[in-house]
Amino acid sequence: MDIGVVEGVQGISWTELTITGQSAHAGTTPMHLRHDPLYAASAIATFVRELTTELGGDQVATVGRMDIHPNLVNVVASTVTMTVDLRNTSEGVLQDAEERFRNFVHALAEREGVEIASRSLARFAPVDFDLAMIDAVEATAVDLGHSTRRMPSGAGHDAQMLSRVCPTAMIFTPSVGGLSHNIAEFTHADDIEAGANVLLHVLLGCAGWSGH
Repeated sequence: MDIGVVEGVQGISWTELTITGQSAHAGTTPMHLRHDPLYAASAIATFVRELTTELGGDQVATVGRMDIHPNLVNVVASTVTMTVDLRNTSEGVLQDAEERFRNFVHALAEREGVEIASRSLARFAPVDFDLAMIDAVEATAVDLGHSTRRMPSGAGHDAQMLSRVCPTAMIFTPSVGGLSHNIAEFTHADDIEAGANVLLHVLLGCAGWSGH
């Protein structure tokens, strides 16, 4: 595949959880007396990973940050702050994932005797790009001799905001190994040139240039 024809941007739901338990000594505190926020945080990380399997499709979930206090070898933690990132191309499925996540967190807090405070860091509904622009990108790429694949964008982009005020689409080029938004990301020069040429010809087409 030479050119990714982006149909839209998936919805994003970011949540920060602060889990408060009881700090205790690792050797003198029996397991049945513990209220361990790190255990609860680990259960949440496992749950959101398993949730992606249950929902399938485009559902992804990530625990990207976890801060532990006091962060000592022989001390049961007192607090853990963590983030959960849920994403899906379907608003309905994303809402389902959010509800399942909230229900799990509530039940976990009761079971483990910890307090879990939640706050939303970001929430964006999925965005569908303009169909005519999507078709233009695809047709232009094919005319230039490139293979194409329609796909959603997994990451947020300025284009999702611009789509509110103007017809919008995006063009993707291949990253080696599929690795993107990372210092190790690499795209071959030929692929960059192909994407730039598709962009150029789409813009010329939008401007009414006939090629003569």
